[in-house]
Amino acid sequence: MSGEDDARRLPPLNSLKAFEASARRLSISLAAKELGVTPGAVSQQIKVLEDHAGAPLFRREGGAIALTELGARLQPVLRDAFEQLKRAADIVYGPAGRHSLTVSVPPSFAVRWLAPRMVRFSAEHPEIEVWISADMQLADVAGGRVDVAVRYGTGGYPGVRSEVLLEAGVIPVCSPALLSGKTPLRKPADLANHTLIHVGAGRVEEPRPDWKAWLKARGVTGIDAAAGPRYDQTAFAIEDAANGRGVALAPRAFVASDIASGRLVAPFADGYLATNMAYHVLTRRNGGREEARTFVAWLRREAEAEDGPVDEL
Repeated sequence: MSGEDDARRLPPLNSLKAFEASARRLSISLAAKELGVTPGAVSQQIKVLEDHAGAPLFRREGGAIALTELGARLQPVLRDAFEQLKRAADIVYGPAGRHSLTVSVPPSFAVRWLAPRMVRFSAEHPEIEVWISADMQLADVAGGRVDVAVRYGTGGYPGVRSEVLLEAGVIPVCSPALLSGKTPLRKPADLANHTLIHVGAGRVEEPRPDWKAWLKARGVTGIDAAAGPRYDQTAFAIEDAANGRGVALAPRAFVASDIASGRLVAPFADGYLATNMAYHVLTRRNGGREEARTFVAWLRREAEAEDGPVDEL
């Protein structure tokens, strides 16, 4: 068969893109949003591909869609094909000698953990230019718009490779000034004399263990666990605590350097509260571009370097 005949048998690229996005998200509307077209246009392109295949690729199940047997066979093949096309585009359009990388992380993770370490990555890999987007929106890693993402949660992210980067248990932290004075902070019950600083389950950050859970785990009663200032980002709560306003709960990894420098203290020897939440690093199923794999390997090394207990009083 000639090359011209092969080309004539290939379905239109737009129909393949519409099917791949819809199959990955199992949603016509989400695929339309990703591709920047209307749901009707996506449905029309899928119909074109179904006409080429001579059989349906999706079936309706209530208000949702599911892949038929043919669609389920086609989806991973197209997923891998588009991954290869993205890698080819990286080679064609990437600047010579320097490569860019897009990384999406939560705001407090960016400020408290990642940003202070980026000077080391740049020194090790001056050829990789990292663009960091600090947000909590769902990052399109599978679709290739983001190379690496870090997300806080329990895991189970569909369509991507996911691994735990940092455990997200919390410890109380405060200014060293709170350890002395008229009402020194020495044991959990002493929190009754101090301001509790909270991180709310707002638009920016995911919920994490709060003072109610921490006090209950320590058997402390008689303290209003809801009173006190509230922030939508952990970074703000940590700064408020460092300024001497009160005591904040923070992921241990976020405050290790401040405790080491003496800017903050962890006042209780048994203050750590574990959780089923963690910071997960997400990449494409095949690991993504070489630059993404390099960055993730560096993240692992940075996390492992501080994997140990923070010195507490």
